[in-house]
Amino acid sequence: MNTKEIFIEHLEPTEAFGVHNQNLKSFQLHFPQLKIVGRGNQIILQGNEVDIELFEEKFEHLVQHIKQYGSISDAQLEALFSGVLPKEKNSKSEVSDGGGEIILYGNHAKVIRAKTPNQKKMVSLMNQNDILFAIGPAGTGKTYTAVALAVKALKNKEIKRIILARPAVEAGENLGFLPGDLKEKIDPYLRPLYDALDDMIPADKLKSYIETRVIEIAPMAFMRGRTLDNAYVILDEAQNATDLQLKMFLTRMGPNAKFIITGDLTQIDLPRKGMSGLIKAVKILEGIKGIEFAYLNFEDVVRHKLVKNIIKAYDKSADKPEDPRD
Repeated sequence: MNTKEIFIEHLEPTEAFGVHNQNLKSFQLHFPQLKIVGRGNQIILQGNEVDIELFEEKFEHLVQHIKQYGSISDAQLEALFSGVLPKEKNSKSEVSDGGGEIILYGNHAKVIRAKTPNQKKMVSLMNQNDILFAIGPAGTGKTYTAVALAVKALKNKEIKRIILARPAVEAGENLGFLPGDLKEKIDPYLRPLYDALDDMIPADKLKSYIETRVIEIAPMAFMRGRTLDNAYVILDEAQNATDLQLKMFLTRMGPNAKFIITGDLTQIDLPRKGMSGLIKAVKILEGIKGIEFAYLNFEDVVRHKLVKNIIKAYDKSADKPEDPRD
């Protein structure tokens, strides 16, 4: 009897094994003469050499399919056993990492892509730099694209954790007056980050990631004193961070980390616009190697078509915000 160990790399073992090991159970049905044991990130096979080789071939097709499309259906699994899985459209392998539209495949094989030229620029710049400022109005996909890049890096095991932060500042509200404990007070401010994650990671896995702090979502004040290493770190709504807060946040960066800072200079909720650390950061950090800036505008809006017209109307009716590049 032969024994073989197969190691699963660049993919979560639970994705390959299936919910409640359903994929492995299907393999066991089609390979009744093999003893198949899933353990950690490996599969241990015992049986004759021919069955082991055929299992390896079929399982490699399954792994590659999940890497490309994010999941595999029961019908596709049956097609795998009866022959070879047919290619689907928009294969991830057909898209280059540098400037391609597709970032990753989310829940139910949902395609998460950079839809506009400036979103594509965000992807390209982040592949080449460690800090990116993404600045633009509401609805331009800054946060969504940033979270997609972080989830892709986590799935590819380029980093060990994702940290998502926001300043706990909103117009007309104060944390102390909101009901509930600290988490319940903070969660409404972080809802856009949760919404993006919900599109990209299955609910049970996302819950596990948050409980084990593989994904951490917190106010930026919680970053003080920490060194953030082996992590993809996103600061959302950075226009509401003061100069000292933003400096504190940026200097948390560890050796193997990537930072994305997103903000909208037309929606500063601090008492005075001049308090925004984002305005100063853009002025003093441009030109530093490894730090880049992506500027989005109403042409990048991916919400309802009326949002573009709303932004244009407000721009016409009010003084333009200070351009930090002047």
